[in-house]
Amino acid sequence: MTEPTVTGLIDDATACIATALDLPRRDARLDARVLAARVLGVEPAWLIAHDTDAVPKRQIDAFQTLLAQRLRGVPIAYLTGRREFYGRPFQVSDAVLIPRPDTELLVELALARIPPEQAVAVLDLGTGSGCIALTLALERPLARVTAVDRSPAALAMAQRNAELLDTRVEFLVSDWFSAIGERRFDLIVSNPPYIAAADPHLARGDVRFEPLAALASGADGLDDLRRLIAAACAHLQPGGALLLEHGHDQAAAVRSLLQQSGIASPQSWNDLAGIPRVSGGQVSK
Repeated sequence: MTEPTVTGLIDDATACIATALDLPRRDARLDARVLAARVLGVEPAWLIAHDTDAVPKRQIDAFQTLLAQRLRGVPIAYLTGRREFYGRPFQVSDAVLIPRPDTELLVELALARIPPEQAVAVLDLGTGSGCIALTLALERPLARVTAVDRSPAALAMAQRNAELLDTRVEFLVSDWFSAIGERRFDLIVSNPPYIAAADPHLARGDVRFEPLAALASGADGLDDLRRLIAAACAHLQPGGALLLEHGHDQAAAVRSLLQQSGIASPQSWNDLAGIPRVSGGQVSK
């Protein structure tokens, strides 16, 4: 029996993924190519140059194992163990949220508030994979970045990414500010849980496999944002800033909470789709 070629393997998998997950063929083919590259231990460009190469049975079996999980809906990032964020590879597992392009807006806004020549103190709350904290530390080497998470498993993943990216960040197991004591920071950032507990989207797509505690936050999705905002000003230096990612329809509610907590003239910023995705502001000097 003739061994399947690289193209044959990808074509068959593309059809299966498109049907099982109701994906456009282009997206399904991208998934199939990522899985093939993973199993073959090559870069995706290699697949084009070697499209007629036969695939050994051992690697076919490994591919079919990954494909079966993808057909159940397991996210590609969890199957490959990595996801790119801000141009860098981050290791991920089902202990952490998968980094998403939407969160790069939060990073851009934070970088604009960290002078490259100053050793400002930055706190990332609920760091997960560490994608926010580590990106800030890499882009602003003088910044003193602290990253906290209440999940030891998530923090271990963030520490692993810090080693792989060769950057230094302080990591603490902490339920928001519980382990911070009386420390104050020039900038606090967070992408906290903000989905309503009964939101039907929690039962769809990739989020079905992501840690629920990092996604859902009470009946209206604002429980963690309320806790975080209420405590944040006590941990900001005079003139310090707080930046928070939130849901597409939560900007007004978050700005109201910020104003009540002592943030003067809170603002919201839109993502590339024109949706207000980050809100924040400064405490008075």
